[in-house]
Amino acid sequence: MLQTPGEPSPLERPPAPPSEEPRGCLFALSQPPLMLFLAFIGTLLFVTAVHDLYRW
Repeated sequence: MLQTPGEPSPLERPPAPPSEEPRGCLFALSQPPLMLFLAFIGTLLFVTAVHDLYRW
């Protein structure tokens, strides 16, 4: 990478401020499609468990 004489080196440049807060694992869980999918899977597991308990 070529550097022009008036441009500061990457080590001398201050870091850019973050535009947003970093997103963690809980950000993914707050997404509606994922929550709907997990609710559907949970419902299926619950229904099969209840069916298994009360079947003849």
